[in-house]
Amino acid sequence: MNIETLLDMQKKLDQHIEEEHGLEQEDLIDKKILALLVEVGELANETRSFKFWSTKPSSAKDVILEEFVDGVHFILSLGIEIGIQQFDIGETNYANEDVTTQFMEVFKYANHFAEERSVEHFQELFRHYVYLGELLGFTHEEVFDAYVKKNEVNYNRQKEGY
Repeated sequence: MNIETLLDMQKKLDQHIEEEHGLEQEDLIDKKILALLVEVGELANETRSFKFWSTKPSSAKDVILEEFVDGVHFILSLGIEIGIQQFDIGETNYANEDVTTQFMEVFKYANHFAEERSVEHFQELFRHYVYLGELLGFTHEEVFDAYVKKNEVNYNRQKEGY
């Protein structure tokens, strides 16, 4: 996954949105953190991994991937907010193999980042999110390709007054 390309695409999208909505001088970090948490919740809802009371299956893989990529957009945007220009994902082979537990880890690391907006906390959040994607069965290439497609959708939504 070419993180630098994704960061560049996200930076351009963020600039476009901020200019279109007159937000250039606004501090948007808290709103982006909340948006990320909401997106992670939506992703969990599509996987249904926590719904022990239900027999309904999870959504289709493409639906789950699109929800996952929504989270990637906000995580990258948060990284840009703290000055990240490049980074290496590094190792994501955590011992946890339970999707529900990994969702909880992502929420935990998002809250760590909210408390201390450091490069270290950002990287841990991103790594745990990437690992969640791996547990969901997504390759880095699939995530990259889906991000590129969703980025285009996001631009079109802005043009249409989303």
